[in-house]
Order: sequence, then C-alpha cells, then structure tokens
Amino acid sequence: MSGDIEGIGAAVTAGLAARAVESHRGEGGPGYAGTRCLNCGTVLAGSHCHHCGQRADVHRSFAAIGHDLVHAIFHFEGKLWNTLPLLAWRPGDLTRRYIHGERASFISPLALFLFAVFLTYAVLTAVGAGGGLGEELNKAAAEQTRTNAVKSSLQDEVDRVDARLASKNLSADDRRKLLDERETLQKSADYLGVARSRSKAEREAARAEGPPVLADPVEQVTTSAQFVAVNKVDTGVPFIDHGIKKALANPGLILYKLQANAYKFAWALIPLSLPFMWLLFPFSRRFHTYDHFVFVTYSISFVLLLFVVVRLLNLTIFGELATFFAMLYMPFHMYRQLRGAYRSSRAGALVRTSLLLLFSLFAMIAFLLLLLTLGAMG
Repeated sequence: MSGDIEGIGAAVTAGLAARAVESHRGEGGPGYAGTRCLNCGTVLAGSHCHHCGQRADVHRSFAAIGHDLVHAIFHFEGKLWNTLPLLAWRPGDLTRRYIHGERASFISPLALFLFAVFLTYAVLTAVGAGGGLGEELNKAAAEQTRTNAVKSSLQDEVDRVDARLASKNLSADDRRKLLDERETLQKSADYLGVARSRSKAEREAARAEGPPVLADPVEQVTTSAQFVAVNKVDTGVPFIDHGIKKALANPGLILYKLQANAYKFAWALIPLSLPFMWLLFPFSRRFHTYDHFVFVTYSISFVLLLFVVVRLLNLTIFGELATFFAMLYMPFHMYRQLRGAYRSSRAGALVRTSLLLLFSLFAMIAFLLLLLTLGAMG
C-alpha cells in the first residue's frame, strides 16, 4: 500500500515535470517553410509543425544532450533572466503578467517549481540540512532507534511481572520474588540509560495528563516521542497504532522516509494552499483558481530558491546575516506579490499578508501531517 502511494507521488512529480516542459510560444527560428516535419510529414510553415507540434530543428550532436536538458527545465532562451529578477523583487508584476497572457517571456510556474524542488533536494543531499532542528532530530532519531529494542524488551518483562502480581491467588513468597524481579528490571533500565519502565496504572495516569509543553521545538518533538514510547499511547485506530509502533521501533527510518516523501510529494503543497488563497478573496469573481495557482506556485518556488541561497550562505561567515535577512524579507515578498498580483490597496495587502502568513503555517502543518501519515503507513 505504502509503496503504491510513494509510487503515485513519484509519478505525479514526474508528470508535473513533463507538463512543465511546454511547447514554445512566440520563439522565432531559421526559415523552415516548405520543408516537411520529420515526425508526421506535414509541410512546415515555420519553426514548429502546425499539425503535431514538433520542432523543425532536430539536434543530433552530443552537445545537444546538455542543451535539451537545460532547455527542458528552464527554456533558457532569455526566460530565466526575465523571470528570476521579477520573482525576487517584483513578484506581483510577474504573477499578474503571466496570468494575463505574457507567457512566452517567462518560465512557467510549474517548470520553476519543479526546478526549485530538484535544486533544493540536490543541495540538501550535497551539504545536508545544517545545524539546528534538523540535525538535532537526526541525533534524537538515532538515539531512539538504539535504545528502543532494549526498552521494548524491558517493558514487556515488566508487563509480564505486573500481570502476575495482579493475581489474587499469589503466595507471599512468589509476590516477593516478583517484586525483586521487577526491581532488577528497573535497575537494568537505569544502567542501560533507557527510560524507567512503568506499570500499567502509571502509564494510564501519564496518558491522562498528556506530554509536557516546552518552548524548545527540538525538545518538544523528542519529549513527545519519548512520551508516546514510554506510555504506549493507544488511539483505538488499528492502522494508526500500527504506524506509531513502527515509527517508534525505527524512528531513523521514518525520518528518512519523511525527507524522501517531502521531495516526492512537494507538489501537494500547491493544492493544500489553494483553499487558503480562496479565503483571502472569498466569492470574488475577479480572480479564478488558475490565478491563485500561479500565485501559490511562484511563491513556493521563491521560498525554495531563497532557502537554497540561505543554506549555501550558511557555509560561509554570512550565514546568520542571510538567515536574518530572509526571515525579514519573506513577509515583505508576500506583501509585494499580493499587492502587485491582485491590485490590492496597501491596507488590504497588509491585512491579507498577515492572514497569508497564518495560512502558510496551516498549509505546512497539513503537509507535515501528510508526510507523517505516509511515513507511518510505510
């Protein structure tokens, strides 16, 4: 089941990449009038066949391989340098102009999005996610994987002893031996550096109280995972409980699947974001779903490209300054894109920017929940 879902994610990503490689619009070329299309045989009137759409100019040199690769991703004939400056500084103009038909001059939103996803994945693979939350989560996952097998074995033994201690027909001598055995198991857990094994009553009391709320996100994630592992939280839904059990058994693998699925299912950020864009302009007849699609796709592409730049600058002495600048610039970028793309007033753009920041958080949470579900099901 999980393999099928991951395959679907990869197929959709590949399909988007193929769809992003658009047919050329408004691009001139050498004179091919009078020649025949090599694909269907139609007499050509220009650089492309008006019957099947194939280009008249067919390369067969080794250098054409690199040209086709670059061209397929970017349509490099001037489009890259027309698109990126506008995306960085005047994103609203870029979005509005593309929506209203100026498409031959710019990289399409999907092509740019797919390139940004591939570039982000390549950079993270080459240099890693860096310090902070990602690194701490990797360490916590490795530590949890190391201790989980021992912890599970000890907890099963404690449960067995507790079940026998609950028997009413137990002699005093047997009860004393079982209590000694339980104490030995607790000491073993302390010696091995794993969490103290808890009785069934202790786990039920802890589940009723819930995990602690901490300010540090790294500590919050690790503490919550520890809480679930120690107290054996049971949701009552079999496939969810099975997924939680697998995640706790090997959190390192789950973290790896999250990273892989984030690449495969990055496209899901777009449909997850569209309803929130509609909420910014509810029941408006001026703007359509396609307009919001272009806005969201260009916006996410910019965020990914900005992340790549910041991650690379973090390898230098300018890392902290780049991170600080990016955190300040993102809301400003959203404001400029909203104001330019939808022709909003200053006040309207400010209000919608505030809402968009909040909606972006909701969309990211939904995306992370999707990745967690896919990882647990795997």
